[in-house]
Amino acid sequence: MAKTICIDGRLMDFSTPRIMGIINATPDSFFPGSRTPEAEGAARRALRHLADGADILDVGGYSSRPGAEHIPADEEYSRLAGALEAIRRVAPDAVISVDTFRATVARKCVEEWGVQIINDISGGTLDPGMAETVADLQVPYVLMHTRGTPQTMASLTGYADVTAEVLSDLAFKAAALRRAGVADIILDPGFGFAKTPEESLRLLGEMDAFAALDMPLLAGVSRKSMVWRTLGVTPDESLNGTTALHMAALLKGADILRAHDVKEAAQCAALFKALRHNH
Repeated sequence: MAKTICIDGRLMDFSTPRIMGIINATPDSFFPGSRTPEAEGAARRALRHLADGADILDVGGYSSRPGAEHIPADEEYSRLAGALEAIRRVAPDAVISVDTFRATVARKCVEEWGVQIINDISGGTLDPGMAETVADLQVPYVLMHTRGTPQTMASLTGYADVTAEVLSDLAFKAAALRRAGVADIILDPGFGFAKTPEESLRLLGEMDAFAALDMPLLAGVSRKSMVWRTLGVTPDESLNGTTALHMAALLKGADILRAHDVKEAAQCAALFKALRHNH
């Protein structure tokens, strides 16, 4: 039976892969082409993502690239509110996730702008109130693996067995979320977060191990260092490599591709579906 999550009282199933389109309401995200700090730019990006095949729009107001500047919660929310208002105006029925590790910001985005999913890069480690908040809001939660903060994670790599350690960490945290009352959990191994490109590639190659947890699985590899450092190119030049890893992720069990380039990710998912159907 296909895995599902509940969105506004309706089930979203993963019988076919879903595409999550990235909208960065930030001036400093690692991929310059993804930055839409102006609200109208976020709205245009949202419409393009939806036209290109996005099932979910993922809006962030805090850059989580390694070494990113730390900003206060009110500034993060101000960026998000501007983007969300503009997106809701042009796409009122879109499924939106908000990329935040702060429970107060998550609550405001759900209650004021109808955001349907919380995407927490910290897996609850940076705000102890997140589990209780998500349980109270009754929205799906993306549980990602990382270590430390965006400011420190680059120095916190090194695993005896990266796949086993990430799997164990997410299983432990998912169990705690269930006890807190969170019904829908999406797992994200956290490629590039406190992981070297080599560790991220190994984790991707062994991602089918996460099937044991029987939860939807998100792969966020788009234009990350595991692509461009491995190929010796720049983030701007890493679309082709991203698409290659998107297919690898789907073959290893990914249910959601989080992508800067929605059209190409959706085409990849369509080919994967055709390949699976004809196999």
